[in-house]
Amino acid sequence: MRTLKQRILDEATVIGTEILKVDNFLNHQVDVEFLTEIGAEFYKRFGQEQVTKILTIESSGIAVACMTAPFFKTPVIFAKKVESRNLVGDTYSSEIYSYTRDKSYRVHVSRNYLSVQDRVLIIDDFLANGKAVQGLIDIVNQAGACLVGVGIVIEKGFQDGGNQLRKSGVKLESLAIIAAMNEKEIVFQNVETDAD
Repeated sequence: MRTLKQRILDEATVIGTEILKVDNFLNHQVDVEFLTEIGAEFYKRFGQEQVTKILTIESSGIAVACMTAPFFKTPVIFAKKVESRNLVGDTYSSEIYSYTRDKSYRVHVSRNYLSVQDRVLIIDDFLANGKAVQGLIDIVNQAGACLVGVGIVIEKGFQDGGNQLRKSGVKLESLAIIAAMNEKEIVFQNVETDAD
């Protein structure tokens, strides 16, 4: 997605060779109009899949998922990282390692909102080592639902998460894939489906 790549080049901050900050438009301050364009792009790529639920993880994936859902006319479910008193009863849960926070935690989804009848699209802002997506896929499998694909805004192609998912047969669509980066340069991987 050319407009996304340009926003990354113009506005992102790279820390070291592994941390990309795009918090001025994606995951702290949210550019709602731009995320609507991102949602439309995900619909172009997955609109034929008869999606019944969009699944994401709190917190940064929620904005992207919510701006994508109107195109599919479907609800968004987000896996909660903390058990709370209002998340009572049976849940699907999976343990996830967070690369950003360097710790593991359990995420939970109420069994009331995900079932064997569902066709699920996972949406998230970033893909690095793939542990969050793998945890969400585990939850989809626990529910007996059908995973139709995974939509990612920015994939760090130099980490192995995307490759592992593709090798396992998951339909993965990343709108921008970064091949390498440092504090002076961001290099994108060329992808055949790179049309706006």
